[in-house]
Amino acid sequence: MYINKAIMSLVNVKCPNCGESIQLDSETSEGLCSYCGCKINVEETLSIFLQNTIKSESYDDLNNLYEKARQAQENNDEIGAETYYEIIHELNKNDWESTFYITYNKALRCKDEEIQKTAFSISDCINLVLPLIKSNVKEEELQGVLYEIYARLKKISFILFNRARKKYENIEVAHNQWGSLQIYVHYASASSLIMLNLGNSVEIYFKGKFGDISALAWKDAIDIQKEYVKYLEKKEEAIKNIENYVQKIQKYDPTYRRPEIETKNGCYIATSIYGSYNCPQVWTLRRFRDDTLDASWLGRCFIRIYYAISPTLVKWFGESAIFKGMFTPILDNMIKSLKDNGVSDKPYNDKY
Repeated sequence: MYINKAIMSLVNVKCPNCGESIQLDSETSEGLCSYCGCKINVEETLSIFLQNTIKSESYDDLNNLYEKARQAQENNDEIGAETYYEIIHELNKNDWESTFYITYNKALRCKDEEIQKTAFSISDCINLVLPLIKSNVKEEELQGVLYEIYARLKKISFILFNRARKKYENIEVAHNQWGSLQIYVHYASASSLIMLNLGNSVEIYFKGKFGDISALAWKDAIDIQKEYVKYLEKKEEAIKNIENYVQKIQKYDPTYRRPEIETKNGCYIATSIYGSYNCPQVWTLRRFRDDTLDASWLGRCFIRIYYAISPTLVKWFGESAIFKGMFTPILDNMIKSLKDNGVSDKPYNDKY
C-alpha cells in the first residue's frame, strides 16, 4: 500500500471498534486500542484514514480531481486513486475512467481467496466501460484509450493468474490435493476470461475497427490457458476452443501460430532432460506409458508414484548437471531398448 510521505510512522486514527482517537505505528501489521483493547488491522485502518482525509478535502473543479487521481495511480497508490475516482464517479456516473479504475484498484488489492470473484468483477466491468468509451471519447482518442484499458487488464489478469499459480504450484504431486488443483484451474480460467472478454467486447462494440487490440487480448488469454489445459478433464474441448480463437487472431494477424500446449500432466524428468514434451525421445516414452504401463495394475501404480515424486525432483534438481548426468544415460538406454522393440518415436497424442 502506498502511504503519503506526510504520514509519519505514528499516526492519529480512530479505533474502528470504540471510536476513540488513538495512535498507530504505520510500519506494523497489527496494533491494540489503548481504550477497548481490541486488535486493529493497521493497513485497513490506515486505508480508512486515508480515504476519509481525501474525502474531507475540497476541490475547485473536476480537472483537479482527475489530476490527483492520475497522480495517485502513477504512484501505485491504489487506495488514494480509488478514493479520488469514487468522488469523480459521484459527480459523473457516465465517466469511463472512474468506472474502470475503481474496479481495477480494488482488484489489485484482492486476497488470494478472492481471485476468481475479482476476475469476474473485472470481466463484467469491461461491458460497462466500453459503451461509455464509445459514447464519450473522441474518435481520435479511441485507440489510445483502448490500449490503456488493454495494458491495465493484461497486467491484472497476469497478476491474478500468477498469484493462483504460485499458491497452488506443484499441488498435483499429492493425490489428496485434487480439490486445490481444481481451485487453481478455476482461478486461472477466470483470469484468462478477462482477456477473452476484452477481445470479444472490443470486436463487438467497435465492429472490428480495433482488431489488433482484440488479437492482443486473445493471445494473452491463450498464453494463460495453455498453462492449465493439462489439468482439465475435457482437454479436447478446451483445445478446440483455443483453436477457434487462433482463427480469430489470424484474421487480424496472419503470422500468429498457436503456442505448444501440453495436454498430459507428466513426463517431468524426460521433458527436463530433453527440453520438450514434444520430441522423439519423449514421444517414445509416452507411448510406453500409455500402451504398456497403463495396461496393468502395477504399471498404473508406477505411473501414480512417478507423478507424485518427479515434479519435486525436477523443481529442485532439474537444472543441475548432476541430475542430467544421472538420468540422461538411463533414459537414453531405455529409449533405445524401447525403439529396438518396435516403440515408435513419431509424433504422438496422449491416450488421455
